[in-house]
Parts: sequence; C-alpha cells; structure tokens
Amino acid sequence: MKDTAAIKSVVPHRHPALLVDRIAEIEPGRRLVAYKAVTLAEPAYQDVPDDAPNEEYDYPLGRLLESWAQCAVLLACWEKPNADVLTGQVVLLARTRDVRVIGPVRPGSVMVHEVTMVRDLGDTFITSGRSTVDGRPVLEVGQLTLALRPAEVLRAPGTTTGGRP
Repeated sequence: MKDTAAIKSVVPHRHPALLVDRIAEIEPGRRLVAYKAVTLAEPAYQDVPDDAPNEEYDYPLGRLLESWAQCAVLLACWEKPNADVLTGQVVLLARTRDVRVIGPVRPGSVMVHEVTMVRDLGDTFITSGRSTVDGRPVLEVGQLTLALRPAEVLRAPGTTTGGRP
C-alpha cells in the first residue's frame, strides 16, 4: 500500500485539495485502486445548516471527479513524478467523456477509485474506470484524457518561475 507521502511525491496537490488518501494497488501504466474517505470535516460541508436534509450532504460532483482524476494522474505519472508544477512536465486535464454519476456519496463513505490505462501515448494518457462505495457504483468514467506539457507553456509571457518577472 502506498501512503500519503508516496502520493504527494507524484502530484502537487496538498490539503485541502489533495483528494486521495491511500493507494491500495498499483500496476504502473496499467491500473490503480485508491481510497478517498469523505468526512464532515470536508470544506464542502462547512456551510451546510444543521437541519439540512441528507441530500445537502451529497459530495459535490466537482470534488468527486477531481478525486478520481487525481488517481488517473497518479497512475499516469507514477514512474515519472513531478510534484512541482513550476518546472518539468505538468499534467493537464484534456478531456472527459461519458462520465456518469450513479449514486450519492455522503460523509462516512469510503470511495474506492479504480482507474485503468486505456492508452499511453507518452505525453497523453487515456484512462477509464469507476468509483464505488461499499461495492455500490457511484461514478463511471468512460474516458478521461490527460496531457503532459512543459511547465513553461503555462506561464504568462514575461514571467519566470514563481510568476515573477
């Protein structure tokens, strides 16, 4: 099993944006299984009133998909990590296709993200997979495409590392 330190060595995300807790299985370039526990301590729940109905505690779609996408990045970049987005190659989300939310995820749930590499083109990765909670499907990802690009292309003209001229 790979812990948070291993995860943080591959992706640049940190609290509260790091949405992967642990990697249970990884076959670099082939597949990954990872966990994300959803708790009431999540920033998404800070403004939910005490008398809110259960539906108000549905984990936001953006965070659900971001958590799964971080797992796709971990799979794609496991053997070529770059936790510094200011240098080297940066992973960009290029496209999602056929994403389907099947059921809610609420506090107390542990999501199991399963990611499969469909195609590795060296600087572009096509992945697919799903997420479950207690064996119940909650998300299906038909296709999520990632692209590796030099960090320099993300800088505004006239800037250097750190965004300073």
